[in-house]
Amino acid sequence: MHAGWLALFLSVALTACGSTPKDEFATTPPDKLYADAKDDAAEGNYESALKKLEKVEARASGTLLSQQAQIDLAYAYFRTGEKAQALAKLDRFIRLHPTSPAMDYVYYLQGLINFNENLGLFGRVANQDLSERDQQASRDAYESFKQVVDRFPTSKYAEDARLRMNHIVNSLAAGEVHVARYYLRRGAYVAAANRAQAAVTEYRQSPAIEEGLYILAQSYDKLGLEPLRDDALRILKQSFPNSRFLDGSVAARGTVPAKKPWYQFW
Repeated sequence: MHAGWLALFLSVALTACGSTPKDEFATTPPDKLYADAKDDAAEGNYESALKKLEKVEARASGTLLSQQAQIDLAYAYFRTGEKAQALAKLDRFIRLHPTSPAMDYVYYLQGLINFNENLGLFGRVANQDLSERDQQASRDAYESFKQVVDRFPTSKYAEDARLRMNHIVNSLAAGEVHVARYYLRRGAYVAAANRAQAAVTEYRQSPAIEEGLYILAQSYDKLGLEPLRDDALRILKQSFPNSRFLDGSVAARGTVPAKKPWYQFW
């Protein structure tokens, strides 16, 4: 009886061992494996690159090659649509290697992953109101790009990071103004004033604050807060003396112009 059970156990164990997937890269040195992964990535074969880079990261643990593999893994995850995994990989890298010479690129890549050109100023998402979109990713991207600009001003990524920061600011400002316009048209004047005030205060250099000031004046006018209305109008006139929003709209108790602003595409 015991001999029978032993034979059965050995048979099952051998079968299990025979079914274990073979590591196709077992005999490939880490540096060769990394070079092959880079070739795959260059050809757009990121799925294959991921498999090899994961092996490199594990086998070369504690070396600069492993660190580089971690960064490349994040980029490969990004290119295959695995945003969460890419960001997790970068977050871990930043915690473990804060003095890495590649830190400027790490923050830049982190910003790129969160940067979404379909949000905000140039948004063209079909049938989706900007007020319904979560712009937290844009804010996260801004903070990452700011790290590049502030900490690595001579980095080759700094200028592009700066341009993307400007885009994000305009995007966020336009989003606030869009929501303020939405509230104004529906008679929610306190909410409209709050959102317009947020745009004017937080994004002073954005073109969107021209309409933000107008909406602010309109909202205060509807609420009967004439001193505040006049202050908003004064700032609008000083900042944008040729603004089309100054054509007697507030004084005549007008409404938001039907024509869309130049930055409104949705």
